[in-house]
Amino acid sequence: MAFILSVLRETRQGEKRVALAPSVASRLKPLGADVRIETGAGAAATFSDATLADCRIEDDQQTLLGNADIVLAVQPPSVKAVTLMKPGAVLISFIYGETSPDLVRTLRDGKITSFAMEQIPRISRAQAMDALSSQAALAGYYALLLGAVHMPRILPMMTTAVGSLRAAKVLVLGLGVAGLQALATAHRLGAITEGYDVRPETKEQALSLGAKFVETGVDARGEGGYARELTAEEKAKAQTALDKHIVEADMIITTASVPGRPAPKLITAAQIAAMKPGAVIVDLGAEGGGNCEGTRPGETVTAGPATILAPLNVPSMLAQHASELYAKNLFHFVQLIVKDGAVHLDFDDEIVAGTVLTHDGVIRNAAARMAAEATEEKVA
Repeated sequence: MAFILSVLRETRQGEKRVALAPSVASRLKPLGADVRIETGAGAAATFSDATLADCRIEDDQQTLLGNADIVLAVQPPSVKAVTLMKPGAVLISFIYGETSPDLVRTLRDGKITSFAMEQIPRISRAQAMDALSSQAALAGYYALLLGAVHMPRILPMMTTAVGSLRAAKVLVLGLGVAGLQALATAHRLGAITEGYDVRPETKEQALSLGAKFVETGVDARGEGGYARELTAEEKAKAQTALDKHIVEADMIITTASVPGRPAPKLITAAQIAAMKPGAVIVDLGAEGGGNCEGTRPGETVTAGPATILAPLNVPSMLAQHASELYAKNLFHFVQLIVKDGAVHLDFDDEIVAGTVLTHDGVIRNAAARMAAEATEEKVA
């Protein structure tokens, strides 16, 4: 048997990634996939139509989607695109169901089975499918380089004929995948590094990368490897402990984010005002509004002595490698749900059950269902 797998061209402004790379297209065929991709879908990621020799290039979106058994995308597709899909088809992409109620209702009403890549469980068996982590690693790397080119100084210690320049101090707040990658990159480039996270278990990881771990006495371990929200008392305690480190930093990278929810505030305006002249903050929480008071998502602003950089959709800035990693994440997920050349969904599987958003006319994700039903009532 064979199934048709279609790949959409991304339409969100500034999105350069694509859900398929040439190296992955050839790996889908042995699964029984007849791979089709929208004309020009990979161009912004440096993948021309000619490099996708294992795919049929399709210039009509209605044909591309109407015949598809599985549809792959990066960003949530438009409501219009979903209406072109046939009932029973499978969509695999980032969806952010809690903030996309119209899309979720359209998926439900069209009887589309949708899987949200941001919901991949954080278990060892799902590591190869963990798109949040693969994209976050690139974001952490890029954030450090972005901060470096905006600093009025260099990162490493340098000895010259007229004296030595001291190494810069880099403080990373939030030691998830992005934060750890930022620490590792800063260390390789010769900076003095410090890391902080409300989850004490990240201390060992920071130390292994040559960084000092900032102790605040706050333990906010949550479920699924994420941090829980801090109480007002815990926030005050953490901020007091961080004051000294923020004042001494030449660069700060903040990485705290929760998919589909506002980013937590980690740095106050008062703390920014006390920073060194020329200090730089790279706020990777900008998609959720930012981790700093004064952050303007998508902009670079001067706040007292410091510059705050708030880039959006950072993985897209490294579109070639971001697409390659994301395409591999998708391949492993497709491999999980395809048996003998056909889609086979096992909802007893922890990964399938944890990632599914809609199936057979039902919204199976509780948070997405609440958001969709709440806004549906308002519309009614």
